[in-house]
Amino acid sequence: MVVRFPAPLSRGDVVGVSATSSGVPDRLRPRLDVAVEVVRDRGYEVVLGDCLGVGDPASGHVSAPAADRAAELTSMLVDPQIRAVVPPWGGETAIDVLALLDWEAIAGADPTWVVGYSDIATVITPLTLRAGVATIHGSNLMDTPYRPANGLLSWLDIAAMPSGTSFSQLPPGRYRKHSHVDFATDPGASELTLDAEGGWKRLDVGGDLHVRGRLIGGCIETLSPLVGSPLGDVPRFVAEHAPEGTVVYVEAAEANAFTICRALHGMRLAGFFAGANAVLVGRSTAPDDDTLTQHEAVLDALGSLDVPIIGDVDCGHVAPFMPLVNGAHAEVRLRGGAADLTQSLC
Repeated sequence: MVVRFPAPLSRGDVVGVSATSSGVPDRLRPRLDVAVEVVRDRGYEVVLGDCLGVGDPASGHVSAPAADRAAELTSMLVDPQIRAVVPPWGGETAIDVLALLDWEAIAGADPTWVVGYSDIATVITPLTLRAGVATIHGSNLMDTPYRPANGLLSWLDIAAMPSGTSFSQLPPGRYRKHSHVDFATDPGASELTLDAEGGWKRLDVGGDLHVRGRLIGGCIETLSPLVGSPLGDVPRFVAEHAPEGTVVYVEAAEANAFTICRALHGMRLAGFFAGANAVLVGRSTAPDDDTLTQHEAVLDALGSLDVPIIGDVDCGHVAPFMPLVNGAHAEVRLRGGAADLTQSLC
């Protein structure tokens, strides 16, 4: 079976916005409005869903009840007029919508681009694993106004590419370590301040590498509870869609090194790294522990895979955000300190 890639976005297409996890408080509505205008400036219509949490003080850590969020996401994914769905951002418990989605209807509809990261990985990775639909692990809507760092693309660039397209991205060599933007005071922020230097590096051993495989992965904290279930069944995905093997990417949001170590051990034991030809580990500011760093946690859990492990990749909660397409064919190269990742939408 082949992975299904959504049709490329073209002018006049509709992009749906639904907060599948956390909603947007009133004080951040101006940033949401700015982000929507960025998408409209690309020539797309934008439809705001009912599940946004704006003006609803009772919404708490989610934008709406799970049944409402699941129904709205399903409706957008089966609506032939909506060609992409992007949430404002992640959150904490998108896992509560998974059992409520109409998976049969979603699998039977023409595929739609779904974009996001963090808690949205809880949704997009199962869409690829269970429905065989490519999804984009990239910046959420609230970060979309930022211009991509040198060497990287926006999810808007990728969603407009025809199936079969190949594109390469390079590590910018800089990342955001200390700077922080308060969208409430600067809703129009469009320039990322990258205040530290750093590139990709081998965590296992030194040396150059050139590996291929289909991309799959996401946030460790939100995906680890799914692994071993039908919604996190990587061995099935490998058998049906990736006989050439996978390039797995993982990233820690905020959990300490011991928690990440245990989670990665569990993911490995449950088969998440089955067929892996390499593992990409996103740069993280999650805390180390006294006797275990984040990098050591990765090696403790995944060193026995005996595959290349590349750390400090720009694909996690630390800006800049490199979009990765779940289901795309990937080629990763490291040569004498230089690196690049090529993705093919086929």
